[in-house]
Amino acid sequence: MDTTSTNHPEELHCSFCGRSSREVVSLIAGKGVYICDICVQNSVEILRKNQPTPTLRTDAKALPRPSEIKRQLDSHVIGQTQAKEVLSVAVYNHYKRIQAENLVSAFDDVEIEKSNILILGPTGTGKTLLAQTLARILDVPFAIADATTLTEAGYVGDDVESIIVNLLQNADYNVERAERGIIYVDEVDKITRKSDSASITRDVSGEGVQQGLLKILEGTIAGIPPKGGRKHPEQPLIYVNTRNILFICGGAFEGLEKIIARRKRPSTMGFMAQTPATVEESTELLRIVEPEDLMHFGFIPEFIGRLPVITALDPLSDEAMLDILTNPRNAIVKQYQKLLLLEGIELQFEHESLLKIVARAKGRRTGARALRGVMEEVMNPIMYMLPDAGNVRKCVITSEVVERGAPPLLELSEQVSARGRA
Repeated sequence: MDTTSTNHPEELHCSFCGRSSREVVSLIAGKGVYICDICVQNSVEILRKNQPTPTLRTDAKALPRPSEIKRQLDSHVIGQTQAKEVLSVAVYNHYKRIQAENLVSAFDDVEIEKSNILILGPTGTGKTLLAQTLARILDVPFAIADATTLTEAGYVGDDVESIIVNLLQNADYNVERAERGIIYVDEVDKITRKSDSASITRDVSGEGVQQGLLKILEGTIAGIPPKGGRKHPEQPLIYVNTRNILFICGGAFEGLEKIIARRKRPSTMGFMAQTPATVEESTELLRIVEPEDLMHFGFIPEFIGRLPVITALDPLSDEAMLDILTNPRNAIVKQYQKLLLLEGIELQFEHESLLKIVARAKGRRTGARALRGVMEEVMNPIMYMLPDAGNVRKCVITSEVVERGAPPLLELSEQVSARGRA
């Protein structure tokens, strides 16, 4: 209630500072007390100064520094140093931006834009694993969406908003947690325009999907069916704000290196022109990708603008494949060693056998994914035989086991060594 001296026959005074109603703009009346507008403003300033500075936190724990994020990525993902540094900084800035929204500073009029991430790299180099590990480090919900299943609204397939459904489910339908999660959109290179020329028919899985993703990537309030599927008029919806969801898009982008190489070749004309220098069309060119290259590849400019952070993964060398096989916490060799240890058997791989596994996996041209398939082929007959062998203390995998399917070397508890029978 505002009151002045014109409203009351007797002169009123502020109960805090003692100013009369003639000395202030307004008095707010309480139960037997009054407070003037000057005291209200002073109280707000005092509260603002004494308010503790918010700590930068994600949902459950303090936000780790970029160097700490990189260090944890190193224990799960082999190599890719530059990409891990770029991702660590981008993710740190993203969540610092979220937590700093309530901070009062001299830059209150400056809005920090969201920095979604685009990862380029051959298949099997760790794009999905990097995104999964980041979500685990930051303790936020994570979901994977396949861009190839998306279609423009109104066509058979998944609406672009359906990519939020899995994130919401993985957050146990906690909307607040889901709104700070990470979504990895795989195979994003498959939603490019089919051609640069205008087409009579709709490109429902290409440019139309890019258009549909624009608002979600930037930030919109999406109405999500709780159980997924298509929306219908009478269906209850859960509304999720995507403004603070971090989108990481990844793809192999086969053929992009040719576009980059064409841009890098000097174009000369005339009688004095020399033969253009050769630019090798290798995946290493992905490191110097420019927005114009992605436009030539088939992305619309608006979509590229929603993915300002771009990083490329290196093809895996033999040394990197060997490290992936043996060193990370979840290394495939360690998994099999643990499985056999449950049987009371020590599993050992000779170095030459590991090199043979790497060589077979590289021949399949699917990166680190091939390692699992080769190991399954090598170990399945052995895992079938060992539980029935009895008294086996140690199993040694030699190069002959990998190369020719020979039986492994078995060390028995009563006998020093023997050749196992597969």
